[in-house]
Amino acid sequence: MGYSNAGFRVVGVDIVRQPRYPFEFVQAEAIQFLLTYGHRFDFIHASPPCQLYSKTQRIRQNEHPDLLGPTRVALNAIGVPWVIENVMGAEDQMNNPVMLCGAHFELHTYRHRLFETGGWELAQPEHPAHEKRQTKMGRRRKPGEMGIYVGNFIGVDDAKEDLSVPWMSREGIRECIPPAYTEYVGKAFIEQRK
Repeated sequence: MGYSNAGFRVVGVDIVRQPRYPFEFVQAEAIQFLLTYGHRFDFIHASPPCQLYSKTQRIRQNEHPDLLGPTRVALNAIGVPWVIENVMGAEDQMNNPVMLCGAHFELHTYRHRLFETGGWELAQPEHPAHEKRQTKMGRRRKPGEMGIYVGNFIGVDDAKEDLSVPWMSREGIRECIPPAYTEYVGKAFIEQRK
């Protein structure tokens, strides 16, 4: 949604059907799709699964594939400007990532996410101080608090409003990038290409 708000025509690709996805969608294995059709796009955003680097998944000791490196290799092979997004736990596996925070966009969540670029540069915005208290897990966000929307969080409707994602389910919200982040990235890319 953020890229659409920035002026892009958006096409989504995922191996799993996404019935709530609000734009053109192709169900396919993403890396293979990139290698076959990536050259047809002007800009590519990739969000390889974050579970391997997620704190909650490490606590549960589940095994997940590492698709961050293979995604970067595929993107570099195409030669189209790109950005890879992932969670803070992936920082050691990313090249000079920029960290975005919900407080920068005046959202009711901190939700830090990392963005690595290829073929262009994204400036690191100033990171606002975390002055508001975060809601305790298992409770609704109170006025003046910052929500934590992971796991089986309470307050799906609050999360939809706080993150500006009214079409999403709980499952989508847990893993989503707030549109404000990708709108920021998209506008920065467009501005750099002028």
